[in-house]
Amino acid sequence: MAGRSASEASARNLRRAIVDRIFNHNSDTRSLFLRITSGGPLKFTPGQFVSLSIPLQSETLTRAYSIASDPESDSMFEMCFNRVANGRGTPWLFDRAAGDSIDFTGPYGLFVMEGAPSVETVMIAEETAIAPIRPMIRRASRSQGHAPIFLLYGASTPDRILYRSELEETATRDCGFRFETTIEGRESLYDRLAEIVRHRWIDADANRTRQFYICGIGKSVSRLRDMLRSAGYERRSVRYEQW
Repeated sequence: MAGRSASEASARNLRRAIVDRIFNHNSDTRSLFLRITSGGPLKFTPGQFVSLSIPLQSETLTRAYSIASDPESDSMFEMCFNRVANGRGTPWLFDRAAGDSIDFTGPYGLFVMEGAPSVETVMIAEETAIAPIRPMIRRASRSQGHAPIFLLYGASTPDRILYRSELEETATRDCGFRFETTIEGRESLYDRLAEIVRHRWIDADANRTRQFYICGIGKSVSRLRDMLRSAGYERRSVRYEQW
């Protein structure tokens, strides 16, 4: 309706969920499993995110978090996040307990995979950036005969490789999915990822029909994107989400 402000529109679309359970991946990374209590089922495409309303003493923040679970589980969804140095939103999230309410809007986002890929697909993620990619892999792996999927997953320490046992089980069950982890210090992690990408998917052959899904933090994500596109991969074949 003409004349409504953005905040009014957002309030009109606000939904609510309660914390059903909590899982700690490591000392500073957590998943909240949220059961929706208003607004109906959450219909989303793998890769999308929701925007949370985080009420602080002086203001209400809006923060985006990728959905880490399957669209098929539409009455509950998972958010995976870690503590951010000097962050204002994550301390509030870490204070949530089972039964607490969280308001949100969404889903949003264009970094999506609607179905199983028809061409070779390479996914690149680091630490919690696996969150939007995980439901893509889970959905694709349920489709027989999908094109090969390879996940390159980096982290600064082994315990920051999230969902490892699930990824191993998927690779055992689905011959079309493989993954590899690389452990590197925070300062040099993206240099290592870039080195692997250049060696395997740029210098190794002239095939430029692959598609890529890249998710991570900061300008190093766009560095990987630009490296692939400048090597001859089509713009639309290199999808990315930069946090």
